[in-house]
Amino acid sequence: MLDVITPDVSRLVEVGETLAQWQVDGGPVHLHPGDLGWYSLRGPEETASSMRIWADGATPSAIGLLDGPQLLRLAIDPARRDDTGLAAWIADSVEDPEGGVFAPGRATVEARGAGALTRSLGQKGWHEDEPWIPLSLDLSAPVQPATARIETIGEDRAGDWVSVHWSAFRGTALDDAARQTFINRWLAMTSGPFAPASRHLVAFDQNGEAAAVTTVWSAGAGRPGLIEPMGVHQDHRGRGYGVEITRAGAAVLREMGSSSVVVAAEGSNNGALATYLAAGFVPAAPVADMSRDG
Repeated sequence: MLDVITPDVSRLVEVGETLAQWQVDGGPVHLHPGDLGWYSLRGPEETASSMRIWADGATPSAIGLLDGPQLLRLAIDPARRDDTGLAAWIADSVEDPEGGVFAPGRATVEARGAGALTRSLGQKGWHEDEPWIPLSLDLSAPVQPATARIETIGEDRAGDWVSVHWSAFRGTALDDAARQTFINRWLAMTSGPFAPASRHLVAFDQNGEAAAVTTVWSAGAGRPGLIEPMGVHQDHRGRGYGVEITRAGAAVLREMGSSSVVVAAEGSNNGALATYLAAGFVPAAPVADMSRDG
């Protein structure tokens, strides 16, 4: 029988290493150790408490991240994606309010590539949600170099990174208190358990202003790396900085030994899709999360 485990902080590196081994070229763009790395803005304790591991004894069969109380982002051991018994156990645990995953009400499971689980959830009345587009870029050949000035930054440039990200994803004024809070969280991520696998990049315009940012995450040599996140300051959109920073991030991952770089974009996010396609990424067939109504 499978147990659903919430790991403690001491297991985070081990869990990340297991997830890294489950990343394969041509496989699904499912939960990646870089997703845990980005989530670790909240600190290692909250990251651990938001994880769920389905394990048969000491061996994880599936690893999930509750990215919000009712959204489970999931990866399953590639050798067990078609295991109907495992799929049934996971489906039962996410359906049951006592299963340690979801409270009653609307919920979503991101289970890309997990066909047996998708079918099991469908049999319980779950339905397909908005489609996502997986995209990948083969790194066997060098990446087209960027023309903008792009730097890999450290803690001393956290303010540049944070300001651009806030503009890209919030679009509101960033006051001093919010700025310092975000910087503190960024520093927690860059000193956390997944930090060694990450690089943080900033693209600058001709006046030296930060225009675009990304963070990339390696899963180890010969495996797909992840872009999470990538954003362009609102004042610099439409000038190619998104393509430039994306290519630069891919080049950094290639230097780190990644075999490819992957990302998934919402099917409705035309701007993100256009950026990745212009950077040379190849889209795969759309995939849909599974949701249940409240």
